[in-house]
Amino acid sequence: MSIPDGPSCVFCDIVAGRAEASIPYEDDTIVVLMDVNPVAPGDALVIPRVHAVGLEDLDEETGTHMWRTSHRLARALRRSGLRCEGVNVFLADGEAAFQQVFHVHLHVFPRHPDDGFRLEVNTISRERRLLDQDAAALRDALNALRTG
Repeated sequence: MSIPDGPSCVFCDIVAGRAEASIPYEDDTIVVLMDVNPVAPGDALVIPRVHAVGLEDLDEETGTHMWRTSHRLARALRRSGLRCEGVNVFLADGEAAFQQVFHVHLHVFPRHPDDGFRLEVNTISRERRLLDQDAAALRDALNALRTG
């Protein structure tokens, strides 16, 4: 795993008990904490106890546990009494993806029509031959991960 981002990582400080957090769930692998800058009340972050900057640094077992916990958290949001007409699970991996805290984490947050959260997406249309080339590149990379 990677070393913490700079001299201090706020999520590592929370895991170590050096920083405050409101924690609805934790286990030996992950900690769920309430986001201090929420999209909406109930916005939670699922973080691994071990420092990993992004997905590339995270072992698959921990990543799987994070997603499983996020799934349960999304189900809990719908039953919590908090306003929740939908749920987003969001991961930003890298600066270009708008990651702000460089300790991998999943955002799980309730949604409703007037919550103010928006993603602007400008999609492009790709020809089938280009999609097939992209698929081949990903297939080769996946095969390399399996054998490497």
